[in-house]
Amino acid sequence: MPGIDESLLEAMRLPGARGASLVDWISGLALGAVGEAPGGDWEATAAETAELGRHVAESGSLAAGGPGSGDAGTGKEPPVEDLIATTGNAYHLLRFVSTPFDSTVFLHLWLDRNDGNLALARIRLAEMADRLVLG
Repeated sequence: MPGIDESLLEAMRLPGARGASLVDWISGLALGAVGEAPGGDWEATAAETAELGRHVAESGSLAAGGPGSGDAGTGKEPPVEDLIATTGNAYHLLRFVSTPFDSTVFLHLWLDRNDGNLALARIRLAEMADRLVLG
């Protein structure tokens, strides 16, 4: 079971990966980061993506998945699995991590749009989030 550093290094092996971090969306802090930071500063990036992650995670309308939507609302599962933001030259993938305690962290992967494979990145990041050991 990989920890934070191992998971982030694994994320960097994905095609087109430019940077990866684990962010606590409550505090806005990067718990770990590797590679380049969008804008050049991981702490600023973590704070900005935490705002976005917090807004999505706390959104009642996005959490309302309807029948078969799983445990949303139990406090153990984030109401949203992942969030994708695209720019002219990059993809930003935020994958919320389920934990046995409060789920307040997400993996942030920054992919080059020309070299990255968004579908593969979503699959691999979900696998990494499931195996991630925090603590």
